[in-house]
Amino acid sequence: MQKRVVTLLFIFLTSMAWSQLTQEELEQRKNKIQEEIHEKERMLQEVRGKEKSVVKLLQIQKEKIGLKEKLIYTTEKQTKLLSNNMYINQITINKLKKDLVVLKEDYAQMIVKSYKSRSQQSRAMFLLSSENFSQAYKRLQYMKQYSSYRKMQGDEIKDKTTKLADYNAKLSGQKTDKEKLLAKQEKQRADLEKEKQEQEKIANSLKKDKKQIVAEIKKKQLESKKIDAQIQKMIRDAIAEANRKAAAAKVKANPKTTTAADTKKIEESVNIVLTPEGQLISNNFKANKGSLNWPVEKGAITLGYGDQPHPVYKTLTIHNSGLEITTDPGSSARAVFSGEVTKVIIMSPLTKLVCVQHGDFFTVYQNLGSVNVSAGDHVSAKQSLGKIRTNAEGKTILKFTISQNSNFVNPSLWLKR
Repeated sequence: MQKRVVTLLFIFLTSMAWSQLTQEELEQRKNKIQEEIHEKERMLQEVRGKEKSVVKLLQIQKEKIGLKEKLIYTTEKQTKLLSNNMYINQITINKLKKDLVVLKEDYAQMIVKSYKSRSQQSRAMFLLSSENFSQAYKRLQYMKQYSSYRKMQGDEIKDKTTKLADYNAKLSGQKTDKEKLLAKQEKQRADLEKEKQEQEKIANSLKKDKKQIVAEIKKKQLESKKIDAQIQKMIRDAIAEANRKAAAAKVKANPKTTTAADTKKIEESVNIVLTPEGQLISNNFKANKGSLNWPVEKGAITLGYGDQPHPVYKTLTIHNSGLEITTDPGSSARAVFSGEVTKVIIMSPLTKLVCVQHGDFFTVYQNLGSVNVSAGDHVSAKQSLGKIRTNAEGKTILKFTISQNSNFVNPSLWLKR
């Protein structure tokens, strides 16, 4: 019995704490989830209208279903919390009813006794029949206490009757709220089922177009490899040119001691033969690994470095030689470190590329719509190199690579975290 009372007390206190704090928090969470669902619906409509990408549709649909499931879970918690409160209130009502039965029976008996001894003569005789003054005084006090106790019992019956009415009204309101929540929950489940059916349609559509999409991905990967090869050739040409100049400078500085073998070794090196100044620049760049400025003022990495599974077709591996960073339309590409512009290349009628040298390191900025630097320019850290192009889908994506000589490295390890 004692254990049951402790358990009920614990449930009561927990329920009271939840009802004061958690109901409001749950409602706020539900409102936030509803806002996110509306945003996903807006995005879904936008994608349907502007993009043909079934993959994007499926991704947003999955996110929306996840939010719907969170909404149902939150509503279930509200319903459970309300049920706990109703249970506690029902226990209180039952106890009040029992107390009222006992009080009314006791009060009725008291009224009967009071009625039988109601005459002033009976009360006077009760006092005058006392054996002494002390007994008379005690009998008088007893009569006063009896009268006071009867009044107190009447007040207690009124108070408990009022409380019982309040709790009944509260319980009735909670039952109504629970019915509304259950109806809302049922509607949410129906909406979720519709969303899942919609997702299934998108998935089926995706399966139908799978061959075409995979072919497009492979085509883009091939184009990306060609661009990487072009960048590496550009860097190798820059290395060869730098080494020719270094060989000529060595002959000019030491014409008697420099042999043909020395100049040939410099010219044929696959890495830049750095001058003391070039070595200093390279060492400075290397010392800033992990703290280089970002190539955009603000943005997020939407495709990382290296080989990785496709977000939908897990068996398909895609390769990225750098980072793809999505930013706001109208944003500029910025030099991550001071250096010299070695090349500005027109990749297509719409896109351009800028290459900046930092000793034997090269940073490359692709997908620029316009540039405001030229080959031979010296640039400082954070200096604008040009505007990033916004594509037909409304996305502004910078492709950024870092290489030491012609070997690509992971830019994520070099940029500020």
